[in-house]
Amino acid sequence: MDADHLVHMVNDIASFFGPSTGPAQAPAEVAAHMKRFWEPRMLRQIVEVWRGGRAPFSDIGRAAVALIAKDAPAKG
Repeated sequence: MDADHLVHMVNDIASFFGPSTGPAQAPAEVAAHMKRFWEPRMLRQIVEVWRGGRAPFSDIGRAAVALIAKDAPAKG
């Protein structure tokens, strides 16, 4: 899947959860949503994009992918 599209999806999900759960809880809610509904290959790809450090994630989106990355093995 296109990396830019995945980043856009993360940011959309973050903009949904941010106002309803607040900035402290939103990253965990976004990460849980992604783990529930995204395919494993999409999760792997978004973690690799996040590790690249150049994608325009929102603050909540970046924090959510960081939570997912904790459970993802580094590519090597």
